Amino acid sequence: MNLQKKNRARRLRRAFRVRKTVRGAAERPRLSVFRSGKHIYAQLIDDGTGSTLCASSSRQLCGAYGGAVAHAKQVGADVAQKALALNIKKVCFDRGAYRYHGRVRALADAAREKGLEF
Repeated sequence: MNLQKKNRARRLRRAFRVRKTVRGAAERPRLSVFRSGKHIYAQLIDDGTGSTLCASSSRQLCGAYGGAVAHAKQVGADVAQKALALNIKKVCFDRGAYRYHGRVRALADAAREKGLEF
């Protein structure tokens, strides 16, 4: 198995380990975070119906490059604002395969500051 496949398999294992305990429902959706090299994305997902309730990304908000911690804070605040507009106050945080550190933590802290509970 080459290195790229091995790393992908490890990443998926970490993500499944987190997701086996985190489930989103209509009253408490899952706040899922995806981090790429250039951008960060967040969405609220209702796992019961398999639908995305709202989403936000640094690609929308920041333009060409949105990989900084400051941009992650903007995304967290934006997704929290959209959630509150849908009368959603409580969510389950799904960090995926990423450590709760840096951009992921900045997004979560900004969402909490704007009024989401998790």
